[in-house]
Amino acid sequence: MRKIQAQGIHHITLVGADRQTSIDFWEGLLGMPFVFEQPNLDDPNQSHLYFDPGDGRLITIFTSEDRKPDRSKAPQDIGCVHHLALNVSQATFRQIVERLDERRIAHSGPKDRGFMDSIYFRDPLGFLIELASYRFEPPAGVQMGEVMLEAHKIRVARGDYNIQEIHLADAIENLTRSTRASLSESREPADPYS
Repeated sequence: MRKIQAQGIHHITLVGADRQTSIDFWEGLLGMPFVFEQPNLDDPNQSHLYFDPGDGRLITIFTSEDRKPDRSKAPQDIGCVHHLALNVSQATFRQIVERLDERRIAHSGPKDRGFMDSIYFRDPLGFLIELASYRFEPPAGVQMGEVMLEAHKIRVARGDYNIQEIHLADAIENLTRSTRASLSESREPADPYS
């Protein structure tokens, strides 16, 4: 028996209401260009809208003009999607409260997640959206997941409750040491002012 090795998310498809609600939310609020549209090839009564979230992947929405937005909370039962997290820069993150407030969109306010900042709100269909911003930049050639794995190991070894910025900083130092060569005999911390 062998694995079927995934190599990333190809796209995410959500069930939307009418076409314009989807365009207004995904492009008009979240800034994702509306890049492609065709019929839903499994149901010609629906349209299939494609939006570019900016990372080379796609978010697609099935729409139908006979469906109207229902702002009641989307189900979060077993097997349902809890929320969709979208990446934003720290510069954008610091503007989110103001931009949601000017539209009178209820939100959680900023949440400190230790390794990232988050804010939550619901789309016009009641689906929970998280806007998240990492507090670190991985070293060149290192993926986010590698930093998170190393920070996790450090956190567990120290007996800490959750990943904090100190774990990230130490993880980045460890990964830099292991992925980049040096001519120095010792790569230990030093004080050049002593």
